[in-house]
Amino acid sequence: MSAVAEKMAAAREDLASRDGVVVAFSGGVDSSVVAALAHDALGDDAVACTAKSETLPAEELQDATRVAEEIGIRHEIVEFSELDSEEFMRNDDMRCYHCRSMRLGAMYDRARELGIDVVCDGTNASDVGEGHRPGLRAVDELDAYSPLLEQDIEKSEVREIAREYDLSVADKPSMACLSSRIPTGLEVTEDRLSRVEKAERLLRTWGFEQFRVRDHDGLARIEVGEDELETALDPDFVRAARDHVADCGFDHVTLDLHGYQTGSVSPEQEDDEDDVVSNVFDADYPTAE
Repeated sequence: MSAVAEKMAAAREDLASRDGVVVAFSGGVDSSVVAALAHDALGDDAVACTAKSETLPAEELQDATRVAEEIGIRHEIVEFSELDSEEFMRNDDMRCYHCRSMRLGAMYDRARELGIDVVCDGTNASDVGEGHRPGLRAVDELDAYSPLLEQDIEKSEVREIAREYDLSVADKPSMACLSSRIPTGLEVTEDRLSRVEKAERLLRTWGFEQFRVRDHDGLARIEVGEDELETALDPDFVRAARDHVADCGFDHVTLDLHGYQTGSVSPEQEDDEDDVVSNVFDADYPTAE
């Protein structure tokens, strides 16, 4: 038996020892693997739960619903608003802590309604020590159970397990909540979240896979994966981005020649924000419906 197979078996065995679990379920690869393991171990006593709020793109909620059906696990949706929290809207370096605390709190509320004591999340062994991760403090404080972390399952192994389960999200790029597109210190508002979501919907419609639209107080800074940068520099895309991303509510549109970088507006990288923000847009690309 391979090391990954042993870790899978250990995770299933641990989950099976519980009376039931609610899985904090985003539809990303980490939470999908936890949901698949939990359903495998507990059957109908495992429930996937997705928190719907202004920071969750509509496409991600649709994906979560689809993947839950793919797994065969019961799927619950709870609704809450991070914008009810002044601490969250302030968008300081603890924003993710406030967000995760509220999100997991909503999960625990639903778990109690279902008569379930355990809430699982998708934290994996690679997440620990990855720079500024205040959301992990909320996981610890609320005593959420992280089966991937408990069994020392790293990100590459998570994707391997996802392929073992034949999950469609096995190679899905990471997708943090929309508030991560707003630089630390700039207030999170419904308008800013909405225009980021609309702009990223355009990029998704145009076929980009790894991307972010960062909102610098009305300036849209587009990041795409290195292997998609050539496409982003195509004159047809340039005109489309300039015209139609601006129509989402931005005053200016730029392309970051560094390409996609995780955490590029997080506290430890703020000093690098203005290194290469180049407005190169000029040409005709099909609009998104």
